[in-house]
Amino acid sequence: MAQITEKELSAIGDLMTMEETLHKKCAYMASNTTDKALSDCYLQMAQHHQRHLDELYGNLK
Repeated sequence: MAQITEKELSAIGDLMTMEETLHKKCAYMASNTTDKALSDCYLQMAQHHQRHLDELYGNLK
């Protein structure tokens, strides 16, 4: 595997922080709405951001 530069590592770290924040926000919104359809939509978005976070983490291994 090719060496990752400090700049690339910093960018991946920033992306991971953003994805984690988006995941948490979507999960929070899903748990704080009484509209089932809206809650389901937020949960799907939360899962989407969790997958992105997992992929970014996987790139660091």
